[in-house]
Amino acid sequence: MSTEWRLLTTAAAHGAWNMAVDEAVLEHIGRGESLPTLRLYAWDPACLSLGQAQPFADIDESRLRDHGWEAVRRATGGRAILHTDELTYSVIASADEPAFAGTLLESYNRLASGLLLAVRALGLPADMRTGPRLAVDASNPVCFEAPSTCEITVGGKKLIGSAQARRREGVLQHGSLPLTGDLGRITEALVFGENGARQNAAARLLSRATTAESVLGRRVSWEEAAEAFRRGFESALGILLTAGSLSESEQRRADELVRHKYAHPSWTQRV
Repeated sequence: MSTEWRLLTTAAAHGAWNMAVDEAVLEHIGRGESLPTLRLYAWDPACLSLGQAQPFADIDESRLRDHGWEAVRRATGGRAILHTDELTYSVIASADEPAFAGTLLESYNRLASGLLLAVRALGLPADMRTGPRLAVDASNPVCFEAPSTCEITVGGKKLIGSAQARRREGVLQHGSLPLTGDLGRITEALVFGENGARQNAAARLLSRATTAESVLGRRVSWEEAAEAFRRGFESALGILLTAGSLSESEQRRADELVRHKYAHPSWTQRV
């Protein structure tokens, strides 16, 4: 019999709220107050997210404001991602949930199987990367440049990037599928010291990462992608996803986390 999970689909929202909701859900699952959750969401306005330990100085704040983009710091590692024109997912459960059993790599592989089923259902000829991570310039602040083990690729280009955080309350993994748009846009809001470095970084990114539309030659709607993700995770994890909503307690906690953490300089500019 399939284990019941909650499917949480939330409207496009500010970056601080998106990150706060993931953490609020994780806390409630850790206390046994919420079911394991697959959350599917989007961002409005576009938002640059930094990895947990990435320097805030990587952001060119003037350029960020000029574009009307926001900035937030994730609870997971990695480098900067520009969240726009994408479907973002988070998988949140207790550490003893079968989806997260075993080593970090084993759980990555298990969840990547769900992602692979999802994008193949959309018609994308995707694969799961099994080799070592490609070499990345250590001075480059862009995350979505090179695939690492268990990430989803098409023709060797990174399609879905993911990151995982393991805490006392449980495990959170989130990632994003770029649906359309110019992936090189992210370089417009980051600091590059040398002349031409910004353009070189954008070109390198476009040579190593791709979007669903670029591969398929057609637009994939957020709703179409969300349905594919639902079916992919159900099949790969052997779970039954039931549509639900945030509890009042989760909403209150998310609002607190926005005020005191994710929208506060003490967190966003902590490094």
